[in-house]
Amino acid sequence: MSTTLLIGGRVHSPADPHATALAVQDGVVVWLGQDSAGRALHEGADEVVELDGAFVAPAFVDAHVHATSAGLLRTGLDLTTTASLAECLTALTEHVRGTGHGLVWGHGWDETAWPERRPPTRAEVDAAAEGAAVYLSRVDVHSALVSTALLDRAPGTRDADGFSADGPLTKDAHHRVRRAAQDAITPAQRAQAQHEFLRHAASMGIACVHECAGPDISGADDLADLLARAGGDLPEVVGYWGERGTADLAARHRVRGLAGDLFVDGALGSRTAALCAPYADADTSGALYLDARQIAEHLITCTRAGLQAGFHVIGDAAVTEVVEAFALAEADLGRPALAGARHRLEHLEMVTPEQADRLGQWGVVASVQPLFDAAWGGPDGMYVDRLGPGRGVALNPFARLAAAGVVLALGSDAPVTRVDPWATVRAAVHHRTEGSGLSPRAAFTAHTRGGWRAGGVDDGLTGTLVPGAPATFAVWDAPELVVAAPDSRVQRWSTDPRSRVPGLPPLDTGADSPTCLRTVLRGRTIFDRGEGSPDGPA
Repeated sequence: MSTTLLIGGRVHSPADPHATALAVQDGVVVWLGQDSAGRALHEGADEVVELDGAFVAPAFVDAHVHATSAGLLRTGLDLTTTASLAECLTALTEHVRGTGHGLVWGHGWDETAWPERRPPTRAEVDAAAEGAAVYLSRVDVHSALVSTALLDRAPGTRDADGFSADGPLTKDAHHRVRRAAQDAITPAQRAQAQHEFLRHAASMGIACVHECAGPDISGADDLADLLARAGGDLPEVVGYWGERGTADLAARHRVRGLAGDLFVDGALGSRTAALCAPYADADTSGALYLDARQIAEHLITCTRAGLQAGFHVIGDAAVTEVVEAFALAEADLGRPALAGARHRLEHLEMVTPEQADRLGQWGVVASVQPLFDAAWGGPDGMYVDRLGPGRGVALNPFARLAAAGVVLALGSDAPVTRVDPWATVRAAVHHRTEGSGLSPRAAFTAHTRGGWRAGGVDDGLTGTLVPGAPATFAVWDAPELVVAAPDSRVQRWSTDPRSRVPGLPPLDTGADSPTCLRTVLRGRTIFDRGEGSPDGPA
């Protein structure tokens, strides 16, 4: 047996909130306590790690990612910071000239933040691309700008639903042209993108990610490569495949469930989220891809097969279909069987209190992205542009969902928002709509233990630091810790030694995020800043 003793830190543990040391044996936490006791009890430890006051906490789980696309953002054309239409086109031209005229894979433009308030036309993209095949996904990845050169590689796109002769492509047209772009990515490029993303995730204190794959998103080969690459010295990957089918389909793709981005609707930014009333800034109510009957059939099939079902659902019309579908499935299966399957809903942005209560009774897991609210919420954000002030400030009601008993798991939806778990926790706490945020403890739990529970691991140990738990944790260079009441968004200093509440780094708006020093997955170090990282010293 191999034993590692970590001493001189600040350990986030409900078993001993004042622990400064922990011992790990064969991938399991076997002891927590004070340094002196640790040295005496584990005198013959195979390895002793001096923490020098660092903060040790359960590692994060990112409950919704697209690894290859997120990795391509790190190696391709990053448009997430472009401040204008003109800057976007200039960035495209510079990228083409710097890398040659092969496929340009770019991501992140958001016309709602530009002074022009519109995306480039196809003619403008063609001129900037200088003949290159170009795929530029909008920040929500539910529409894309493409060059004519790429369009010519995607037969049938011009006749598909969602095609625009001059603007972004949505719906089936977008899926077709994205497949053409993916076909142009070499296996080596895909391998590099996946590896870069997983290394980056580990460097941010993330030990596990949930890959939301599917036939219209990334493809079977992409998912198979990612699952084969994960583990070892990289984070664990829990795979989901967004397609309706049977247990044979799940087994073929080696996934936890037929869930993730199985689309009921689209996204608000691209005006494809399905709404009960039209958008405030366009004459459309979005797109509904599945109805209640189809959703219910999938829930029933997966429940009987012992699989998680799940759906991408954002708009209020889509949520209405999902709630009706769960009611239909309950009538067929009974509530205990339906709730026991822990089916997932991704995003779940427009949900009423009554709907939240019903979803809680059905044991639903909500995989949510607090950085959506940070980017687009509030009285002056994109949500209000798209929906008007009444609807636009009522999205992402995390507190309402938690109060209803819905299990929350936090994630990034990378590349839609950045992989930054402390910023995600902070955004969940400081929701831009009063009353919708979580307490610091609830937000941190949703990004650690909640992620494991969302992936089917609910043993009461995983995602915590207590004796008997898997040794999955991150070590952080963090300022002094702050203790908060469970139901408070305000952290309060506590020096009372009788306190049984583990502290967290300050989560005030504008506070610096801790720096990850080491990430450990079941006793294996998957990131060590001292040995070099994609974001740290070489």
